[in-house]
Amino acid sequence: MPKFLHVGCGQKRKHQTTKGFNTTSWEEVRFDIDAGVSPDLTGTIIDMNNVATGSMDAIYSSHNIEHVYPHEVAIALDEFSRVLSPKGFVVITCPDLQSVCELVAKDMLLEPAYTSPAGPITPLDILYGHRPSLERGNVYMAHKCGFTLNVLISVLQGHGFSSVAGKRREKPFFDLFVIGFKEKITEGQLREAASQHFP
Repeated sequence: MPKFLHVGCGQKRKHQTTKGFNTTSWEEVRFDIDAGVSPDLTGTIIDMNNVATGSMDAIYSSHNIEHVYPHEVAIALDEFSRVLSPKGFVVITCPDLQSVCELVAKDMLLEPAYTSPAGPITPLDILYGHRPSLERGNVYMAHKCGFTLNVLISVLQGHGFSSVAGKRREKPFFDLFVIGFKEKITEGQLREAASQHFP
């Protein structure tokens, strides 16, 4: 059975990833920096030394890549590439700075962009991290970098991913989804994979 590494899983499980992973065909391995969420493996995306090289068939990374400094993004993507099998792929989702900054340009920095289970989320929270969580001492929630769709695609292409596709979701989601394969695949194969892992 193929395995996918659920990076930065938090409290979430396989059924909260993508429809493509949420099947009996995939085995989930949960990975998080916080041992308190009982992951299978503990570590950070810039140091995944407890994940064997080539041992994963896919990676799902939801809202993690923005938590490292800009100069560490390449390190994280190189680690993703390392732990993936030659035919492996990654699915990354993170905030879309382009749509968030449209709100900032309208002077709506502190106005709710949407309401989450954790309460109202403002552009400031999306840009720099959820303020109530940070106030409670959860420094893991701080955002240290950010992406537009074109930037995220080009960064993946520069760090081990030959075939990459992406999608922007504007209001009320303000997020990006990208999928990247280590090997070169056809446009049709890439579209089919995206349809399984994009909302």
